Amino acid sequence: MKTPSSIEAPRKMSQPIVVTLPHRLGKAEALRRLKASFSDAQPGGGGLFVVKNQWSGDLLDFRASVLGQNTTGTVDVAENHVRLQVQLPWLLSLLANKAKALIEKQGKLMLEKPSKPSTTRS
Repeated sequence: MKTPSSIEAPRKMSQPIVVTLPHRLGKAEALRRLKASFSDAQPGGGGLFVVKNQWSGDLLDFRASVLGQNTTGTVDVAENHVRLQVQLPWLLSLLANKAKALIEKQGKLMLEKPSKPSTTRS
């Protein structure tokens, strides 16, 4: 006799989304900008989007919950690029192409965003 747990279909995770963003900031500046951007990501929207992250050197491990769907990922900062890998649950993986485009756009914005207004021009 099958138990309810043996009847349920196993939950599979999709293939991870991997985005590599080239930059010319150097590792330290890219890391500083990304840390500032991720520290601004606060839980909000009535629990619709929650982010938890932990930096270890130049590697970020993060978890996010979007509409009850949990995802995990890493951000690895290198001298001339940033590599982001996100593991989406099956339901969100249906939107993987749109998610990848959004991740690329937001990642570029984080890296290109000026750190503070400059009063001098070189």
